[in-house]
Amino acid sequence: MDQKRTSKKTKKKSLWLKVSIAVILILVLSVGGYAYSIYHNAKTTLNDKMHEPVKAIDTKKTKVKIKDAEVLNVLLLGVDERENDKGRSDAMMVLTLDPKNDKMQLVSIPRDTRTEIVGKGFEDKINHAYAFGGSDMAVATVENFLNIDLDYYVRMNMEGLEEVVNQLGSITVYNDIAWDDGKYEFGFGPTDMDGDKTMHFVRMRKQDPDGDFGRTKRQRQVIQGIVNKGASVSSVTKINGMIDVLGNNMATNMDFSDMKNMLSQYKNTRKNFTDYQMKGTGTKLDGIYYLIVADEEVEKVHGMITGVETGI
Repeated sequence: MDQKRTSKKTKKKSLWLKVSIAVILILVLSVGGYAYSIYHNAKTTLNDKMHEPVKAIDTKKTKVKIKDAEVLNVLLLGVDERENDKGRSDAMMVLTLDPKNDKMQLVSIPRDTRTEIVGKGFEDKINHAYAFGGSDMAVATVENFLNIDLDYYVRMNMEGLEEVVNQLGSITVYNDIAWDDGKYEFGFGPTDMDGDKTMHFVRMRKQDPDGDFGRTKRQRQVIQGIVNKGASVSSVTKINGMIDVLGNNMATNMDFSDMKNMLSQYKNTRKNFTDYQMKGTGTKLDGIYYLIVADEEVEKVHGMITGVETGI
């Protein structure tokens, strides 16, 4: 009798052990399968929908720089695209990533800056470069203007910004100008925003004493808010939605392997964030408003990006 009872207990324990192992395996495989689906979706979306190489950038050199964890410069283009009109670059910023010192720097180039449009042979507003020749001409023009090498560009449709923030749930920025635009009230201090409120935040200009400069500052704040929230998102269920949104609104010369390596090598650069707005003097030429940026200011920003001391 005792042997039979012992045998039954042993069988029950063995059965429960097998069931437990089976449940654990199912959970592991399901999580692994979901992780693979995210990985596959990200790879397919980036390589097939978002990847747009430009002649102005030699990505082979950039891959070597990533491998050696060198400083990278990325041109961020915020474009106001509409149907049958690729638009102009509403925002132009150079993002510098320094992995050895864990630093990230964001320099804004005012869209009315007068400079040579590379490939056209005349001077015009720098944001017209994208309208004339797309991302390639915009990259070449910024490189020429600041005398720097760009390693990547990222073009984002400003209309897609709302979807990005909504996928994250919300972002938080520090607002230093109080105003009410009739729909939202923006007070001083930390401000939580969903996608629609974010668009109102970045588009306001008339109530800002700094005009277009103030709007550009808020664009930089939103980018920082997105980076911070994106790095802290704990819900993997949001990842596929974010990938789909970016696939419909973003283009870059990065491929999937580049982005993987950057996330690994450069992830800590966001710990020390600084930003800067290029300065200039507004003037009208033939009735058209331009911002004239002095050579000294260009040299200063060149030094900030390249790390060269200019003495300014």
